[in-house]
Amino acid sequence: MRAPFASDPVTARGRRVREEESTFRSCHQRDRDRIIHASAFRRLKHKTQVFVEHEGDYYRTRLTHSIEVAQVARTIAGALGLNGELTEAVALAHDLGHTPFGHTGEDALHALMAPYGGFDHNAQAIKIVTSLERHYAEFDGLNLTWDTLEGIAKHNGPVVGDLPYALAEYNALHDLELHTHASAEAQVAALSDDIAYNNHDLHDGLRAGLFSEDEIADLPLVAPAYAEVDRLYPDTDSYRRRHEALRRVFGMMVSDVIETSRGLLDNCGAASAADIRHLGRPVIRFSDQMWQDIRAIRAFLFKRMYRAPSVMEKRAEVTKIVEDLFPLFLENPDMLPRHWARQIEQAAQDRTTLARMVCDYIAGMTDRYAYSEHARLIG
Repeated sequence: MRAPFASDPVTARGRRVREEESTFRSCHQRDRDRIIHASAFRRLKHKTQVFVEHEGDYYRTRLTHSIEVAQVARTIAGALGLNGELTEAVALAHDLGHTPFGHTGEDALHALMAPYGGFDHNAQAIKIVTSLERHYAEFDGLNLTWDTLEGIAKHNGPVVGDLPYALAEYNALHDLELHTHASAEAQVAALSDDIAYNNHDLHDGLRAGLFSEDEIADLPLVAPAYAEVDRLYPDTDSYRRRHEALRRVFGMMVSDVIETSRGLLDNCGAASAADIRHLGRPVIRFSDQMWQDIRAIRAFLFKRMYRAPSVMEKRAEVTKIVEDLFPLFLENPDMLPRHWARQIEQAAQDRTTLARMVCDYIAGMTDRYAYSEHARLIG
């Protein structure tokens, strides 16, 4: 049964371009389905999570990460009586705006775009689903509901101060009320992201040999998980032992969010989704102790994985690729795809517009395409 503070598709704020409702699917289910069928979603399968996509077939990519986030989010939303379809839509879309090479590519593109308004992957996700996806006859983008757009824009909390240009441009047309918190569903998607990457980065780091099981044995959450596995399965092999332990870490984080958030929701007095937005504080949270434990895991991963020598070497390599491609396309816009020719002609007299077009092109590249274009054009 759906809770009174859950987002109700019947009373959803609708789409910027009016459409007939589906006979068989709710508006939020249609949002989720459009995201799954989007070109930008498919490209996530060849975009870096931590390891560059072609370094190994077993490491997470942005696509597998997004699917794992959606799975966690569905579980939490169901336990709390929230709208699972809206939660899943936001979860699946939350990384659509990522560049090739993950946060490394984003950092490089943000620096290059500094004279033209910078770059932000959350704002880019909004631009993708409202403009850059161009498959429908009646509108650009996916024409998602206000609820889903709001969740993508501010699932990490209110967006205040100087807005990223891509978000500011759309918000001027369709007010997403950026000063408030997002729905409980979007807040679930945000914490599900934390749960998924903290868990799977431990798994991928072990597989890559960046650290050993002995080195994570004393980490919060990890230590009791391994102890329980050793008690229950004393003779299991190392691979099964690792999997059993990390799935318990996963479960502890999910259970903590459900129990903590259930208490916050029961006591917040919200009777509608609008009430959740205007509480002035998040209602989906980890407990204080769990957050402290997660921060310890993050600190370990930052030092031993995200800043590992082999990862830093690759970061330098892919940063150079982005730094080479951006000025090349900016000075030679005729190298951009032919189907952008009309836009290029319109942007030719405005360097900021042209730079943002080049940014959109590079941000949409997969890892392998960025590599191949760099090799083809620069060598």
